[in-house]
Order: sequence, then structure tokens, then C-alpha cells
Amino acid sequence: MSERTIELEILRYNPATDEAPWYQTYTVPCQEEWVVLDAINYVKDHLDSSLSYRWSCHMAVCGSCGMMINGEPMLSCKAFLRDFGRKIRVEPLSHFPIERDLVVVLDDFMEKLPRVKPYIVRDQEKPIEEGEYKQKPFELYEFKQYSMCINCMLCYAACPQYGLNSEFIGPAALALAHRYNKDSRDEGRDQREEITAAHDGIWECSFVGACSEVCPKAVDPAGAIQQMKLASTMDWYLERLGGVGARVKRSLSSRRTSK
Repeated sequence: MSERTIELEILRYNPATDEAPWYQTYTVPCQEEWVVLDAINYVKDHLDSSLSYRWSCHMAVCGSCGMMINGEPMLSCKAFLRDFGRKIRVEPLSHFPIERDLVVVLDDFMEKLPRVKPYIVRDQEKPIEEGEYKQKPFELYEFKQYSMCINCMLCYAACPQYGLNSEFIGPAALALAHRYNKDSRDEGRDQREEITAAHDGIWECSFVGACSEVCPKAVDPAGAIQQMKLASTMDWYLERLGGVGARVKRSLSSRRTSK
């Protein structure tokens, strides 16, 4: 019995030599335990060393092997060949400029990420000799889900709003902002809200939910954004209550922030 093979149709593009992207088809073995990344590595090692793509861990941890596989954003190290037909189309992630072949330019995300202050912000740091900031298990549970993001960019490739408006901060960056807003040690929510609640932040999200569907770590960025919308709306109403609203906001903030 002959070994089963698949046809791997890969988008190729070298901006230095090509006028436009084009597809090249390779015939590769289809071993039972192989994922799409294994098939691409086979092409690189045995058929065409000029193929460019990113990968590192092969364990769905690094997030670098995200690609469009049959039109869906996936980690190629989690997409088993046995789950597809005999022909598989592989393309670079949607909504990003192509640097070469399956490699995309991530500069837009890297420039937006620092704007949401993805780190713990304190109004005043306590002296080191007073020890660390401790958390209870339920306080860790509040934000842990949103800390699992591996920056694979699948959510950006799936997001129709980011495809229409490149100024949109996007799901991964906003989910990470929410992760720190929910952290009991953090006091930077008001600073982040100046960015996240602006025109190109949370209100640009139309809650399609595609970002959460493709997330390989179940971060649920769509859910995080909707929670941020609710919190921002509450702030808006509290501001209009004047002094009473300010006291309520301070009370809520003091309850969630560790001393």
C-alpha cells in the first residue's frame, strides 16, 4: 500500500522580485501524527529551501506559527493533517502586510501594545522591605484567563473590524489591558481607559466574537472587551452623579486594590 500524500498549496511572495502573491503546490507525505507545520518543514527541508515562515516551539506556546489554513486562522502546530482533505491551502495571516511568503509584518501590533500599558501601574510603590504584593486565589482567578495570550495574532486575522479599520487597537492588546485592569495589584485603569475607551478602542468592536472562536488559549478577548465596555459605561454614569459618583468610584477601586 502506497503512502498517503497531500497537496500543500502555499502562498508565495517575495516583494523584491514578485509583482503579486502567487501559489505553489507541493506534494508531501501525510503521516498520521503530522500537523501542517510538519508538512511545511518537510517542504523546507526536502523540496524548497527558499520557503519563508515563522515557527519555534511546535507546542502551541510561542504563537509564532499562526497562518491561514484553508481560510481559517490557526496555529499550524495544532492543525493535524488527518483533519483535512487531500489538498490544504496555507496563506499568511489576514490583515497584515506580507514580508515574505508566510511571514507577516507585525509592526502595527507592536506599536499599539505599549499604548495600553500592559504592566502593573502603581500610584506609589511601597518600599521593598515591606515585601511583595500578595493576592488571594480568587484575585488571581479574576485575571488569569486573560494572561494566557501568546500573541499569535490569530484574533487580529479573524477580526473583521481590524480588517476594515487598521487604527483599531485590536482584541489581543485590549484583552491584555483588561488583564491588568482586573489585577488587584494594579492602579492604572484610569490611565488605560484614556486609550481603550477612545474611538479606536473598545467601542470600535462590534462583538462578532470571531477573535474568541479562533483563540488557541481560550482567552476570550471578545468577552474581555465587552466587560471593558460595561466598566466604561459605569464610569460615564458615575461622572454625571458628581460627588456621589466620585465617592462610589473610589470605594469600588479601594475594594479591588491590594494594600
